[in-house]
Parts: sequence; structure tokens; C-alpha cells
Amino acid sequence: MIDIGANLAHESFAPDYPAVLERAWAAGVEHIVLTGSCRASNRQVAALAAADPARLSCTAGLHPHHASDWSEEDAELIRALAALPQLVSLGECGLDYYRDLSPREVQRRVFAAQLELAVALNKPVFLHQRGAHVDFLPMLREYRPQLVDACVHCFTDSREAMESYAELDCYIGITGWACDKKRGAPLREVVPHIPAERLLIETDAPYLLPQNVPRGQRPSSLHSDKPGIDGRRNEPAYLPYVAQALAELRGESLEALAARTTANARRFYRLLGNPA
Repeated sequence: MIDIGANLAHESFAPDYPAVLERAWAAGVEHIVLTGSCRASNRQVAALAAADPARLSCTAGLHPHHASDWSEEDAELIRALAALPQLVSLGECGLDYYRDLSPREVQRRVFAAQLELAVALNKPVFLHQRGAHVDFLPMLREYRPQLVDACVHCFTDSREAMESYAELDCYIGITGWACDKKRGAPLREVVPHIPAERLLIETDAPYLLPQNVPRGQRPSSLHSDKPGIDGRRNEPAYLPYVAQALAELRGESLEALAARTTANARRFYRLLGNPA
């Protein structure tokens, strides 16, 4: 299995980062793509991925929450990182109207700038969209013919939105949100309809801990008073729980879903291996 997006530059992983990786490999995760989302994390994930290039890759981009911080320095950094072998995609970039931590017009401008960079650098894009489908879709539609590839990550929207992205030959990344039978109920209804060749799985760690992870199987090191290390932190080792939930929703075996999503991830990120 391949975790297409994990925020391992997050401060909550600092105390036990090596152990986090060891648990992931032991759980059957064969590759993790580390998500870059701001200037600092872009640099950090590039360094982390360089330490284990066979099993770690990274992205570089500016999350819409940080759009107000965008400058030419960010563009220059992304261009420089794009030349590194471990950099497999631009992003995380997109639009977030749910929290509106940056003005919407600024988000759109910075999103367009990063799409243009992806085209110029011939890199896939790892996309974020929350509460912004109406503006996000036209922008994606405009640039999609020029983009190498695109993945709408952490998808939680409607079937109609999913189909509009699939029609543009975008991949759809699903997280542990689909494991929550109550809050994730609408997404769980969409999951069976995602085209098999477009489905990807991810943890988005440390966020979105799958609800089907038994409490007793969470590392005891997480039960502390430290912020972000309280037993609710997600990590790549829990990717099989996402895969299991999706397999059940789609009426297929875990083995088949794992094989298909792994092949899809290798194809999207241009990773070495058989993309069949």
C-alpha cells in the first residue's frame, strides 16, 4: 500500500518519527509521500524524503490556508525542489472556503500561480478543495489539459463533485473520513462510485484518525499530555484501516483494493514499479 499524503513534518511527529516509519513498514505500507504545505514544511519534507528515497517521496506547495504568505520566494523554492528526485508532485494547493484563513481572491490567485508552475515544471498536482467546488472546478478545468496529472486529495464532497473531477481524469484521494459511519456517511455513499482506476488512499496524518482503529492498537507513546500526542494522532501505519473500510464499501477484497490503489499511486506519482 502507498500512503499518498502524510504530513510527517508536523510537530507531533518530532518525538517518535523513526518509530512512526517503522510502524508503517511493519503494517504493510511500502511507500509514503510526505506533504509539503508551507515554506518550512516544503524544505523539511524534502530533507526527510532524501533520507530514504526508496520508500519516501515528497510534494511542495502552499496550502490555501497560507495563501496570504505567498511570494516569489515560494515560487523559487518550489522550482528548486522540483529538480530533486524525491519531489514527485506540486501541492498541496487549492482552495479552502470552509475556514477562509486567507482571503478568497488571494487563494484563487495563488492557486493559479501554482497550477502554472506545475504546467511549467511538468509535475502532477496534489490538490485541496473544501467548500470551494464552484470556484475550484472552473480553475481546474482551465488548466487540466496542460497538467501532467492531478489528484483531489482528502475528498469529502458529493458524488456530483467526484464525477466532475473524474471526468477531468483526476485521481480521488480518500482518507479515514470514510471510516466514520456518522460524520462520513455522505462520503461513504460516494466511495462505491469512484472509478477503480482513479482511487487513491491516504492517511493525511496526523489528521483524520480512522474510527475503526481499536484504541488498544494505538501506540502507548501517544497517551501523554503533549499537544498533538494524545491518542488521537493519525499515522501512516493506520492506512490499512482506510483500505479495509473502502474495500467493504466497494464490495471487494482488501487485497484487490490495496493492489489497485498501489498501482494507481505509482502511476500518478511516476514512482518506480509496475503500474499495471
